[in-house]
Amino acid sequence: MKPVKVGLLGLGTVGTGVVRIVEGHQEDLQSQVGSPIMIEKVLVQNKSKSRSISVSPDKLTEDPWEIIRHPEIDVIVEVMGGIAGTKEYILEALSLGKHVVTANKDLMALHGPEILAKAQEHRCDVLYEASVAGGIPILRTLVEGFSSDRITKIMGIVNGTTNYILTKMSQEGASYGDVLKEAQELGYAEADPTSDVEGLDAARKMTILATLGFRSNVALEDVSAKGISSVSKEDILYAKRLGYELKLLGIAERQDDLISISVQPTMVKQSHPIASVNGVFNAVYVYGEAVGETMFYGAGAGELPTATSIVADLVAVVKNLKLGVNGKQGAVAYKEKKLKTDEQISSKYFLLLHVADRAGVLARITQVFADFEVSLESVLQQPNPSNPEAEIIIITHDASKAAIQKVIGEFESLDVVHKVKSVYRVEG
Repeated sequence: MKPVKVGLLGLGTVGTGVVRIVEGHQEDLQSQVGSPIMIEKVLVQNKSKSRSISVSPDKLTEDPWEIIRHPEIDVIVEVMGGIAGTKEYILEALSLGKHVVTANKDLMALHGPEILAKAQEHRCDVLYEASVAGGIPILRTLVEGFSSDRITKIMGIVNGTTNYILTKMSQEGASYGDVLKEAQELGYAEADPTSDVEGLDAARKMTILATLGFRSNVALEDVSAKGISSVSKEDILYAKRLGYELKLLGIAERQDDLISISVQPTMVKQSHPIASVNGVFNAVYVYGEAVGETMFYGAGAGELPTATSIVADLVAVVKNLKLGVNGKQGAVAYKEKKLKTDEQISSKYFLLLHVADRAGVLARITQVFADFEVSLESVLQQPNPSNPEAEIIIITHDASKAAIQKVIGEFESLDVVHKVKSVYRVEG
């Protein structure tokens, strides 16, 4: 029962969780893999720093190469984050025949194909379940659980910070700025929240989900991303009145081998299961041609939920090691990437317009939609005592992204339309 030795890069929140689970669940882990799993070395920034978990001082190191080049370490678990230096460590570890488990969404979204190619070259495993949705086992499900199906759509709430903000705005009528400040105080949002609130974090995760779901090498620049910083209390109020919730959704769609991937604030029917996902929780909704609709829900971050996914990957690597099948998962991305054009991307849209309050305005507005062949599902003029202008709410039938952009451009040149206040995609 020779132990499998692990090098852990990082001992922050998630790294601490990994140590807790590996050391606290040894009996369970041994029963699954047939041998002990031992954390041999741990990379830290400061060996003398006090920590919430006890780790033998002789296991700590401030030199990453001591771990990467350690002759007895079989698996590298990377939870330190970062891109450039971390990529160098992982590529070197793979070249030395070490397997890798990582939670690094940024690295895998930007350099996943290169890393996976290096892994295949050296017959190593690279697993990264925790990179997308914390404790939700969505990546393994996409690769293995749906291996006999054809996925047509992946729709997800994959950022807990923005979901927390939108939930508080919806349930309490609070403003974006006030809730963001509260989220920062609670530790849900960083001091610089740009990556979360502008949709960049979610875009990286959707890059990974789309690559695995559609078996194509999707790049981060293929994802159209818009965040929640412009969402107002009024937008959420109007959505609720119409029977919708506003959520920051990542949406990846495939039709006739053409794909589109986006992250954007989206109005979701309140009857749709994903509309009821609140707070910091994540959910991923998957549409398959055979299985139909399925949803995966759970904690998208946190010490133990994320560490659970990491250790599950570690168990998978060790099982492969025992069977001698590491690096045999094959190249996942075997399909040619074909992106939809704006003319081919279609959905319903919600528009809120501030317009001149006089006769004939509505007729001019509806004529613009007709000019660009966009049909309307509903039109509502909503009184707003705080706004002397008229407010017109429109929900379209399915229309192309290109047509809606032309409509908005026309409105911006129309004297009776004072402002295109809000435009959101509509789902459900």
